[in-house]
Amino acid sequence: MSEKAAFDRRLTPARPDLAATRLRGKVEAARYVDGEKMRVVAEAIAVRAAPNPEAGYDTQALFGEQVTAYDLDDEGWAWVQLESDGYVGYVSANDLAPPGAAPTQTVRAPRTFVYPAPSMKTAPILALPMLSQVAVLDHAGAFARIDGGGFVWADHLRPIQDAEDDFVSVAERYEHAPYLWGGKTWAGLDCSGLVQIALRAAGVSAPRDTDMQARALGREIDPGVDFSGLQRGDLVFWKGHIGVMCDERALLHANGSHMQVTREPLAQARARITHAGHGDITCVRRF
Repeated sequence: MSEKAAFDRRLTPARPDLAATRLRGKVEAARYVDGEKMRVVAEAIAVRAAPNPEAGYDTQALFGEQVTAYDLDDEGWAWVQLESDGYVGYVSANDLAPPGAAPTQTVRAPRTFVYPAPSMKTAPILALPMLSQVAVLDHAGAFARIDGGGFVWADHLRPIQDAEDDFVSVAERYEHAPYLWGGKTWAGLDCSGLVQIALRAAGVSAPRDTDMQARALGREIDPGVDFSGLQRGDLVFWKGHIGVMCDERALLHANGSHMQVTREPLAQARARITHAGHGDITCVRRF
């Protein structure tokens, strides 16, 4: 590739052999395609940097999420870009389907089940994470029947255009959830995934990774020498890590030290992270 073809592979659907049509003239590739609109039909699917089941998670795409598929190979891999945050990677083609009915509701609970009938006594067929998108067709008692089959407890849904009032309270619902690099669900999530999910629930678009978030979210503030000027909702960054302040002293973050989402004094987290050789806080940003 030429010098003009340099790009962030996380956000740019371009490879030496293939690129999105809209990138013609911006990146060099053997051919260009428009891609095909599809949606995720599994609970939460891994998005990987390589078409290899042993490749780690870069991120996840959630049920009902729209993607553009630029390549479907003979090995069952789809090379896609997520509509929600623009992330590019490889997913299992079996977890995708044509778009179907437009989503009308999103899951507001950390996790909810899809049942084959409007009864909690039936065996669930899926477990949907927060921000999964569904098209509600009608209701059966306290359950909503969704496009694609199945019934969801209606109180676990909210209109897709509505938003939560406080993104920190959303993040707090994930306390004690296990840590998973690249994860974005109650079953496992990482530090930037926690922040992205919480902000999206509150109607704020957020990029996926910490370096992107440090550039895009809020405005940088001076926390003071002793960090006494912090408040609820402030985002605290280290190189490769992020947490959100629950109040002026307590930090909530998904972290590898505890392998879960924990709430702890910022001073304690700061000392531990610095002692582990990961450096000190790089910035604090506020909405």
